[in-house]
Amino acid sequence: MQYIIIIVLLTLSALFSGLTLGLMSLSAHELKRKSELGDEDAKKVYPLRKRGNLLLTTLLVGNVSVNAALSIFLGSITSGVLAGIIATMLIVVFGEIIPQAVFSRFALKLGAKATPLVSFTMYLLYPVTLPIAWLLNKTLGDELPTIYSKQELVKIVEEHEDAKESDLDQDEERIIKGALTFSDKKVRDIMTPHTVVTAFDAEEEVDNSLFNKVKESGLSRFPVFEKEWNRVVGILFSSDLIGITPKSKKVKDLMRRRIHELSESESLDNALDTFLNTRKHLAIVRDEFGGFSGVITLEDILEEIIRTEIVDERDKYADMRKFAKVKAEKRLND
Repeated sequence: MQYIIIIVLLTLSALFSGLTLGLMSLSAHELKRKSELGDEDAKKVYPLRKRGNLLLTTLLVGNVSVNAALSIFLGSITSGVLAGIIATMLIVVFGEIIPQAVFSRFALKLGAKATPLVSFTMYLLYPVTLPIAWLLNKTLGDELPTIYSKQELVKIVEEHEDAKESDLDQDEERIIKGALTFSDKKVRDIMTPHTVVTAFDAEEEVDNSLFNKVKESGLSRFPVFEKEWNRVVGILFSSDLIGITPKSKKVKDLMRRRIHELSESESLDNALDTFLNTRKHLAIVRDEFGGFSGVITLEDILEEIIRTEIVDERDKYADMRKFAKVKAEKRLND
């Protein structure tokens, strides 16, 4: 009978010790997310864990009470020194080290199985633990959620992709990282520089030469300037040239006069909002002095998000900024 009592008390000590470490290591906010996503274990644990100070007080009072009872019981059947040594060894090894090592690895699963015991203990010790938990709530306030920086989120995504237990693949990792970091870049970082932009003069005739330029470019939209490059007055769509007889019209007759402009220093997330709100796919980029700096398209921003160049069979160059640099270097060498 004595051994049964010792085993029961030691088992309770192990449970309280392991549950204290395991349940309190679980974030209440994370458990709430998991439960909303349908995790059955989280649904069981969250109602207990969200009352953090009451749960902590209950488990600690229960653990201390059981350990004290174990020491007293051992002292009644052995000498005082021997009882102290035996109680210390049993509590440290079987009541602390082993259960905490186990619960630290399987906190949610084991915690979910132990919810009936924890609920019963909370009800049993409620008169003692409630005042202490109330005092802690008033003194310390609510638990703060864990907030990660974008850099930390990127590292978390990388770690999940590398873990064999995760269902995150390389493509998803690339896109998530792109979505988290694209707003750190500016329009100037991805725009097509004006030196390689295909544009037309408003007074230019729509002739075979213009048709050939449009066809060779492989593009669908072209800035239209008036007399000088800085004076962009419209956008010419290649689709608007369908059915047009050569030399029957000028570019200004076909261009669309509504243009949208962005600053070089504009962040890409703001630029994306502009494209979505205006339902346009191309914007004129201005430098700090109001000069024509280049163009940026919705496709350019999407490429930053998915971190892959969107190239079709008509594109001559995958990276227009790289092409602009090569062109500039060649001009200097010549």
